[in-house]
Amino acid sequence: MMTKALCAFSFIFSLSLAWGAGFAAPGNNTATLPVTNAVDIKRDALLQKQLQKALQNKGNDYVPRTEHLDVNGRPLYTNRLILEDSPYLLQHAHNPVDWYAWGPDAFVKAQLENKPVFLSIGYSTCHWCHVMEKESFENPAIANILNKHFIAIKVDRERRPDVDATYMTAVMLISGHGGWPMSSFLSPEGKTFYGATYLTPTDFTQLLQRINHLWQEERAEFLKQADDVAKAVANQSATRDEVSKLRVSAIENGVAHIMAAYDEMSGGYSQAPKFPNEPILDFLLNHVEHGADKDVLDSLQYTLVAMSRGGLYDQIGGGFHRYSTDNEWLVPHFEKMLYNQANLSRVYTRAFQLTHNSVFERVARNTLDYVLREMTATDGGFYSATDADSEGHEGLFFVWTPAQVSSALNESDAKLALELYGVTAKGNFEGHNILHLGQTLDAYATRHQLDPDKLLKRVARINRRLLKKRQERTPPLLDTKVITAWNGMMIIAFAQAGDSLAEPIYLKAAIRAAKFIWQHNRNDAGDLLRASLAGNASVSANQADYAYLAESFLMLFDVTHEEVWLQRAIKLSDIMLDQFWDKNNGGFYFGSEKSVLSAMGRIKDSSDGAMASGNSVALQVLQKLSRRTNNLEYGKYAQAMLSLFSSKLTRNASSLPYMLSAANDLFNGEAGAHLFAAHGAVAVDAQLGTDHEIILNLFIRPGWHINAHKPLQEYLIPTSLQLAADAKGWRIKHVNYPAATTRTLGFQPEPLALYEGQLKVKIILEKINPASSITIPPPIELRLQACSDSVCLSPETLRLLPSGFFTVARQSTL
Repeated sequence: MMTKALCAFSFIFSLSLAWGAGFAAPGNNTATLPVTNAVDIKRDALLQKQLQKALQNKGNDYVPRTEHLDVNGRPLYTNRLILEDSPYLLQHAHNPVDWYAWGPDAFVKAQLENKPVFLSIGYSTCHWCHVMEKESFENPAIANILNKHFIAIKVDRERRPDVDATYMTAVMLISGHGGWPMSSFLSPEGKTFYGATYLTPTDFTQLLQRINHLWQEERAEFLKQADDVAKAVANQSATRDEVSKLRVSAIENGVAHIMAAYDEMSGGYSQAPKFPNEPILDFLLNHVEHGADKDVLDSLQYTLVAMSRGGLYDQIGGGFHRYSTDNEWLVPHFEKMLYNQANLSRVYTRAFQLTHNSVFERVARNTLDYVLREMTATDGGFYSATDADSEGHEGLFFVWTPAQVSSALNESDAKLALELYGVTAKGNFEGHNILHLGQTLDAYATRHQLDPDKLLKRVARINRRLLKKRQERTPPLLDTKVITAWNGMMIIAFAQAGDSLAEPIYLKAAIRAAKFIWQHNRNDAGDLLRASLAGNASVSANQADYAYLAESFLMLFDVTHEEVWLQRAIKLSDIMLDQFWDKNNGGFYFGSEKSVLSAMGRIKDSSDGAMASGNSVALQVLQKLSRRTNNLEYGKYAQAMLSLFSSKLTRNASSLPYMLSAANDLFNGEAGAHLFAAHGAVAVDAQLGTDHEIILNLFIRPGWHINAHKPLQEYLIPTSLQLAADAKGWRIKHVNYPAATTRTLGFQPEPLALYEGQLKVKIILEKINPASSITIPPPIELRLQACSDSVCLSPETLRLLPSGFFTVARQSTL
């Protein structure tokens, strides 16, 4: 189907470019539709009044984003997007293009007037979206062509990721690549017949002219193509994998495939442009957490250090830009997306727990502090992004000259900063300098015979002063949308860091945001809404919103043991199953049935990219619920999902790394500081205590017990502890088990030695080599068997990775 469709598309370009150049643009440059009858006249007058009222309601401080202003600074054009609450759509509210927002009105209009649809999809902080806006959508001549011959629709992909995913699939099928801005041409029914990304004004004008001509002369061929593409999208999205049992070997195959792409020179698991690919990093961490793999851990450490040294990481302000344009992580695309901050801070927190390398702790903290400082609303929600551009130039806010650095610091600190961050007169980006570390701070300290801790404190002081100076500049645009799924990611990151790094401020931020989303991003029926702006939520949530928010509530339940978070996760998951589950084939659709795009098919989000897919996150949620509740249906749904995706995971395991993480947890049990046994009847927390001490806190629900360490009957499974097989450098010196309770239960006439309620187990470790400097805590295995008054469950072994710190000197910096 794909080949057939691609062959058909070629006829669009069969005409010479010379024909397009002779097109005479209409003279009218207003952003109003042609009026054809009395009904249209009345409707148009009502619309104009509505637009003017919306503009007036913006207030005196409103600054129209357009170059088309009258002598009083008022916009010459105002279109329907002024009625929307999306920052991206509002950016285009004063284009001369007669934009429609996504919805039935646009398609009804297209069908009534028998015009093709031009669909433009982007987001508020997209650099090339801004370029195309300035070059084409602000151009009255191009707007004339669009307004006369097309129905133009503008979509914010962050608010409608379901629409974006559907039409991106079509663009990928047509052109073999995708990106934003996405520029698609549709039939009046909404089926794609041609798609591209950024287009220069000349190419865009010629393409509009050719398509208009062909629509008049070859419409049947266009419609046939649109049908072919729609069928191809439907087939691509059906995800009808053969049902076969997924072997655990798929996890090893996924690791091998990812490691084959590892860049040993610069770190990362691809070539430029280099994205962090957080789902891949998550999967590799998950793999290491389940058992030592030195090669994988070494590659992770090298990659995370390389990323934190480059321009991808904001050296003075904290946080990460979206991706690097080069192999060395030096020159970023300067947007800062909330999902990158969430997922990378989570990765660095987990890497710190595995290695106790303080570089990772510092990067995680600086990134989270940046979010608290610059991306957090006063009511607790997290904003979605900051732009790449400021004052009309990409990256200008973030780059430096030697003079700018020197003016912000004293002479001694300036000399250090210029050398440390590689600041030169020539620069490394358009005559300016992206701050980066040419070597690690530890290497610099060794080379210059400096005390590493003193150097670290001095660099922190320098960064604070440079940040203060930078804050005097005009900042990039801040997109203040509060997106449900992305807030879910950020809640997870703050909750995990608050627990792992023993930082109450982070946990407080996670809880505050979770409460905000629960209160503001739901409708009266209890269904989630995709996003809110200035406290006003709109647009129905998609499946990923439910999955990510449910996952975040489960994280909050794990670290707080507050039942409310578990119950809310259950409620969200049950709605997700009801509204998005494919009852015929399994797996989750991206949008609910009521939001289905019938012309292009109902798609499933089935590949992990910059973010984990909704299906991957849902599998993690379902497997977690199967361990935290006694509802066996969640486990059955999890198994059904693996059956659905088994063929894809077997053929191309690395395309769904986050799903592989969930599968690993489902197959082998979770590994972490907060684990559950007996379908939630037993909860275990593992924390580092004083020097060489690990504390286990067990919480056993009423009506349940586990056998004591020394049961009275030889045939009973004792509760026992040991170091995992991959533990290095440590041995257990002593375990302080609690005193057992002796009871006689209904099913057992003999007295039993039990543990019930809440109890604490203390493990004292000692180094195998007393002179060793090892500070990384070993993984612990807890074996137990849980019973109620009527049934005993199978024995379980939990792999615990304690959170927190030993009270010993921490490793300095790499």
